[in-house]
Amino acid sequence: MKRLDTNHTVVFCCFQFVSHGFPKSGTVSYRFTAVSRMTCAFLVTSLLSPGNIFVVSLSVADLVVALYPYPLVLTAIFYNDWTMGDLHCQASGFVMGLSVIGSIFNITAIAINRYCYICHSLHYDRLYSLRNTCCYVGLTWLLTAIATVPNFFVGSLQYDPRVYSCTFAQTVSSYYTISVVVIHFLIPLLVVSYCYMRIWVLVIQVKHRVKPEQRTRLKPSDVRNFLTMFMVFVLFAVCWAPLNLIGLAVAINPAKVAPNIPEWLFVTSYFMAYFNSCLNAIIYGLLNQNFRKEYKTILLALCVPRLLLMETSRCATEGLKSKPSPAITNNNIAEINV
Repeated sequence: MKRLDTNHTVVFCCFQFVSHGFPKSGTVSYRFTAVSRMTCAFLVTSLLSPGNIFVVSLSVADLVVALYPYPLVLTAIFYNDWTMGDLHCQASGFVMGLSVIGSIFNITAIAINRYCYICHSLHYDRLYSLRNTCCYVGLTWLLTAIATVPNFFVGSLQYDPRVYSCTFAQTVSSYYTISVVVIHFLIPLLVVSYCYMRIWVLVIQVKHRVKPEQRTRLKPSDVRNFLTMFMVFVLFAVCWAPLNLIGLAVAINPAKVAPNIPEWLFVTSYFMAYFNSCLNAIIYGLLNQNFRKEYKTILLALCVPRLLLMETSRCATEGLKSKPSPAITNNNIAEINV
């Protein structure tokens, strides 16, 4: 893997700023995992690679809730009620919706990107140029906003004392709840399943030399990174399935089903869904050696600031000595895109 040069300086400085800029209340665990994902996305390879742009976008989706909704949730827990007014309730619910839907839409975009990279490698550089990739990311967030804004018209963003947050109320509109489940969960699930199924088929074919011509394109690093993102998708499906199934059941018959759902089941499924973001950084660390290496570097830098200065100074010096050729493309270099 090609290590970053001067980018280390920017990334570590951003990591320090974000870590110390958050409220000091109990958001440390979540913000660390979210920021770790964002930081490592920068550290593993070039910032301008299409795969990393999507991962950074996914990191932003996870990080957004730590900046605004979660501190308000902690305040609600402290006072055992929502005391911040309706404006903050609506705004925090909207931001949380952007984070949730943005996460799954970005996971879907990453799956499509991996599918094109592995299964349609000849057209990948044209489809995922820097300009096109930025347009795809913009489209992803535009669709996220379009899927979230109707909450204001339906009135489905309400305070739920069971989870101490303003969130999507499943009983307000059956039709809208079903639409949310379909758009937010079922359609992305089908799209991502299709992409990864096609990749699995190609991996098996290459392994058994059914398509030996693909050997020059499909590298071990590609397979490892595909497995990492596949596990991220599996965890998402497992963590979000209970809450979506509950929502679907409530939407079908709100009057009969909603009162019979145990509070512990809803609370467990709710926090299980939002805990999914914390698991992703763990998966990266377990399955990707480069991430483990960068995690150690970040932790050492946080514990011993002097090492941070030494690391960034050394990487800046190396960056001046060796600059990659601008002619290098996805077709002639082994990328590590996660």
